[in-house]
Amino acid sequence: MTLPPPARILIVAGSDSGGGAGIQADIKTVAMLGGHPMTAITAITAQNTLGVQAVHPVPTDIVMAQIDSVLADIGADAVKIGMIGSAETAHALADRLEALDLPVVFDPVMVATSGSVLAQPDVIAAFRRFLGLAALTTPNLPELAALGGEAMVRHETAALLVKGGHG
Repeated sequence: MTLPPPARILIVAGSDSGGGAGIQADIKTVAMLGGHPMTAITAITAQNTLGVQAVHPVPTDIVMAQIDSVLADIGADAVKIGMIGSAETAHALADRLEALDLPVVFDPVMVATSGSVLAQPDVIAAFRRFLGLAALTTPNLPELAALGGEAMVRHETAALLVKGGHG
């Protein structure tokens, strides 16, 4: 009996140098679940268990080149969105996702567990475009509030899973 190929998951997120979150955590999760993780890194962070010391957004053209490279050769069965480095990148990614017929999981990363802000107001505003594209949106309580509250987010997204660790 031949096993089906692993699900190809394109992860679009920031890199966490401490390995506890971001693209590193997503890669581990997809691999543990038997999927094939592929990545487009949107930001490079210097962080550890004490906090975020620095954030460097990856230029939009490089983020989109990573996505185009993966899709042109390997393809994808789903997309998982985490931290986005800039509003420009968020809009470019939303434009690309609108043209694709793939399920999207949107984790609107805005604040690190340490409390460090990872998304500026223009990025948060751009995040609203992902709500209409997402099969599942997974904000924590502060992120849900920043997106306009539960009623607004429920109206815009297909499914909502609110993480309550901050409550």
